[in-house]
Amino acid sequence: MVVYRQEMKQNRKILLIWTLSVSFMSFICLLLFSEMKSMVGEMDEVFASMGNFTKAFGMDQMSMGTITGFYGIECGNILGIGGAFLASLLAINMLSKEEGSRTAEFLLTHPISRVRVITEKLLSIITQLAIFNIVFFLLSCIGIAILGEKIEWGHFLLYHVANYMLQLEIASICYGISAFIRRGSLGIGLGLAAMFYFLNIIANISDKAKLVKYLTPFSYTDASDILSVGKIDVNYLIIGIFLTLAGIVIAYIQYNTKDITA
Repeated sequence: MVVYRQEMKQNRKILLIWTLSVSFMSFICLLLFSEMKSMVGEMDEVFASMGNFTKAFGMDQMSMGTITGFYGIECGNILGIGGAFLASLLAINMLSKEEGSRTAEFLLTHPISRVRVITEKLLSIITQLAIFNIVFFLLSCIGIAILGEKIEWGHFLLYHVANYMLQLEIASICYGISAFIRRGSLGIGLGLAAMFYFLNIIANISDKAKLVKYLTPFSYTDASDILSVGKIDVNYLIIGIFLTLAGIVIAYIQYNTKDITA
């Protein structure tokens, strides 16, 4: 597991900074719920008059006056965007950075197969995203405990599992793309994550764009469905799993046949 350990070591700073920044941002936001709760009547009235903006973030189905609604709208968006950007950031350069930094020859002259390189790099991404989600989840649990609010923990856990799957899908797609490029491109990865996020917003606003939901992993992390009802839309999830596996398979095929320049 030499490659795995090396990737974990190289990314430890960015993982630490990103995880703590996003998690504490959500934690602080969560602690504001007690103040927001007293203004629930005014806030719900304001949000109800905001038309499509209300639909875009699911505020037409959840109340900011409940811990479930507040967490899904405020903290859920922080988790969704932060996790998606981290996933793309970790994966988009993973199979191309050796060529970009001129260290490919050093790596591939060692007695290690390309399949093993791909596998260990992929495992490092999965592990780093797991660490991010565990820290975020634990801080959220602590915040809810401090507030003294009651929540359906099964739904809460399912919501976080769905977001982890979202991150794995984006990471897998970026991982497959990284096998084709010879120089790292953070813009491609971050742009892809942002595109998925805004496609989901567009689909929420317009009924005519509902088909767009099949193109974005944010479709199966809908807080109004998971936190309130405790279910994930299976149709969107199946497509997400397919795209996740497709990205990984493409990475294996392309990297194994790629003419890698030192």
